[in-house]
Amino acid sequence: MANGPRLRAGHAAAHPVRFVIVGAGKLAPVAEESHLLATMLRHAGHTVHECLSTADDGTPTPATACPADADLVVVLGGDGSILRTARWMGYHQVPVLGVNLGRLGFLADVPRADARLALEEILAGRFRPVDHLMFETDIVRTDGTLLRELGLNETSILAGPPFSMIEIRLDVDGEPATTYRADGLIISTPVGSTAYNLSAGGPIIRKDLDAFVFTPLNPHTLTNRTVVDSASRAYEIVVPDPNIGSACVVDGRVITPLAAGDRILIRRAEPRFTLVETGRHGYYRTLRDKLAWGGGLRAAERPTSRGGA
Repeated sequence: MANGPRLRAGHAAAHPVRFVIVGAGKLAPVAEESHLLATMLRHAGHTVHECLSTADDGTPTPATACPADADLVVVLGGDGSILRTARWMGYHQVPVLGVNLGRLGFLADVPRADARLALEEILAGRFRPVDHLMFETDIVRTDGTLLRELGLNETSILAGPPFSMIEIRLDVDGEPATTYRADGLIISTPVGSTAYNLSAGGPIIRKDLDAFVFTPLNPHTLTNRTVVDSASRAYEIVVPDPNIGSACVVDGRVITPLAAGDRILIRRAEPRFTLVETGRHGYYRTLRDKLAWGGGLRAAERPTSRGGA
């Protein structure tokens, strides 16, 4: 792991591990689970910092930085909680275990009932760290003003009110690629491919790949399809004539309304977001469970009855 020898895949923890637990402290299940896990870990001799938020959306208090010496952040909540935690950690990412107290839970894929066992597996070294692409979105104004946002899931360019189509010009490495005429454009990472991108009809990309997915929203030209390209390239987006309500949105947060002449630059960020997986919760199991995949697999798992139905 990136934070020292206390947690190493394939090796039991030889020293006390430094845990941080985050979540929406206003929610009783989060507060209860935090207390249970913290008590278990402290009894085992580990250090636990409970950083439960009092904000309505569960965002960790900005003034409270993630401890620099943390080995693992345990996020209690849903995928939104993980996105907020990744933003909170900023350019100093710490490996994360996501415990699902939300709804769908693609990122927070450990059920609450399995949280204690997952931590025991991690402390025994039976885990794998999976790095995920993060990105920077820069909005460069004509007056030289720069807005920068670090993201994990996606940047979205949305037409907004009065809800007429807009033109969205895309350049790749300085070369004109295409101009979309659409209600918007989603630029997604693989980990975000199962979020807004999937809802818009985009593909699922294995989350440990380094790629960006470009999915237009309701394109006027039917030949405008989703494109997958390398994260090593530099992407620039310009909306020559935005609507009054056109906006740039990163991971579900409106960063700024768009004005004519704004340049939106998207590139791979230096930090990586690391999720910790145990043997019980792998990538395809998550897809099967969350998307109700694998009817054939489930049928194969059912015992067959002899002598007919």
